[in-house]
Amino acid sequence: MQQPPTLKTSRLLLEPLCIGDAQAIQERFPHWEVVRYLNACVPWPYPDNGALSYLQDHALPAMALGKEWHWTIRLITEPEDVIGCISLMDQDNNNRGFWLSPPWQGQGLMGEACEVVDRYWFHTLQRDCMRVPKAAPNEASRRVSQRGGMTLISRSQAEFVSGSFTNEIWEMTREHWLAQRG
Repeated sequence: MQQPPTLKTSRLLLEPLCIGDAQAIQERFPHWEVVRYLNACVPWPYPDNGALSYLQDHALPAMALGKEWHWTIRLITEPEDVIGCISLMDQDNNNRGFWLSPPWQGQGLMGEACEVVDRYWFHTLQRDCMRVPKAAPNEASRRVSQRGGMTLISRSQAEFVSGSFTNEIWEMTREHWLAQRG
């Protein structure tokens, strides 16, 4: 399968994930503010080789099979510095996930990254529907979905790194995505 392309926004550069990103991810990812609302399958405390293991055992093989698309998030002004990651997955009720290191949160960067990645999902990959799970207490992530035009479609209980919470599934159809863009 072909590597996903580099994607750009006015402030961001989204580079396809590669093994060379392991050290930067290992430094930026294992912070409570980043992981607390992630699925409980994320190990916590995060092991010293967590990023490398994730890349070798999960992300890169899934990319090679064409089942997942992963990008690092970088500022255009600092293209060598990984500040987060965003992913698309061909999974039931789990098509997009992301994280952003705390110093860059609250600046609208994730909404910007989601916009270009959503375009890739609906336009390039021609998918009909995107569904995104999230812990209900994760207000920042909920706002990203709301601003992006998604609709809350279901709630259930699920386990997250910080405990058991209501898991929400947010959805946007290709038709709605196209209508939003005129």
